[in-house]
Amino acid sequence: MPAAVSDPADWSAYADVPLLHTIASAVIGLADVEGLASFHLPYPAEAQRALDRLVLACLLRGVEQVPAGVPDMLSWCRTRPLEDWPLELPPDAFGPDDFLIDPAAAVPTQLCHEWWVQARDTAAAQFDRAVLHTAILLCRQASSPESYRAFRGLLVNRPVLTAAERFEVATDLYLDPVRDLIDRCYLPAPVSYQRDGAYTTCGRCLTLLTPLPDGGWWCERDRCRRRGVPPPGRKLVEAEAGEVHQLARPLRQFVTGPGRAEIDLEARLRKLGLDVEMWPGFDAYDLRVTFPGGHVWAVDVKDWKHPGLLGRAAKAVPGEPPYDEACWAVPHEQADAHRDYLGTYYRNRPPRAAGPPLLTDTQLIALAKDRLRGDTSVRLATIRSGNGAADA
Repeated sequence: MPAAVSDPADWSAYADVPLLHTIASAVIGLADVEGLASFHLPYPAEAQRALDRLVLACLLRGVEQVPAGVPDMLSWCRTRPLEDWPLELPPDAFGPDDFLIDPAAAVPTQLCHEWWVQARDTAAAQFDRAVLHTAILLCRQASSPESYRAFRGLLVNRPVLTAAERFEVATDLYLDPVRDLIDRCYLPAPVSYQRDGAYTTCGRCLTLLTPLPDGGWWCERDRCRRRGVPPPGRKLVEAEAGEVHQLARPLRQFVTGPGRAEIDLEARLRKLGLDVEMWPGFDAYDLRVTFPGGHVWAVDVKDWKHPGLLGRAAKAVPGEPPYDEACWAVPHEQADAHRDYLGTYYRNRPPRAAGPPLLTDTQLIALAKDRLRGDTSVRLATIRSGNGAADA
């Protein structure tokens, strides 16, 4: 860490922030192209560049044991928490015992994905944004917001498709404007997800589970794993299901995962008797919540593991469709796993980002109940610190 940093939230003062972006991008690239257990020479240019820069950073700091090659660098990612790396990084860049590669499953962690998404300097890293932007354009051209909602619902609720289900999707009239785009979103599932010739989905997240050597299962969503052992869902025997396809990794990570939290929050708000519209205005934000009397909340759900990275991504909620108040919401499981999730978010939010306030889903539901009981003084912006209490 630098000897003197006047503002710990100024990440530009930390020399190795760009290096960590590069390493995260290299790990994601290797996992997508070859899998982290089967890489071979020649290594992708991004991986070699990450190794070279890591070795240089270590030598500049007098570290004697440096990675001898890309396999060694990946071993660091899997066996060394970031707090043990000889790098100059912000205190809010990661949490205790955070790895870039999961030690058990040998796949990139959610932390790795969140560092990668902040780098976004390649076409591959923009894939999920490009898909959603294209879907919006196609559905606008067709004057069909219903088609866009059907498309978003498909990515959230059906991240894995059998051969028969792919045919069903291909003949869905609501999805007609985005049919060609859907073919780009779903890729053949790698055999590394198979156990005894079958794929198994997570009963909570609906994505494919990774089989572990001890006979257990690993779910790629951090929030799911915090709820306990992932429950096996569908068992898809390839001989019966045909070729199994799953969403591309960026869509699973940044659309399906947060989408599960979005529809969970929608269900809880509807249970209170509120009117909830999902992805209004062609996905201007996630939920438009209307109270009796016409007061409207705009809510964007952010299922991020690390609040420092989330704070750096903060930006205002779009103003259309119109609303009275707006906020970002994070699942309480994510906040509870961090000592000061909301405080860390606000510490790292850029000064230019006047909003949005960040609440946990539990806090949001509590405020909704207060307003429904007639407390019209309730304001989303009152919660500014801590993981559970509002400011006085």
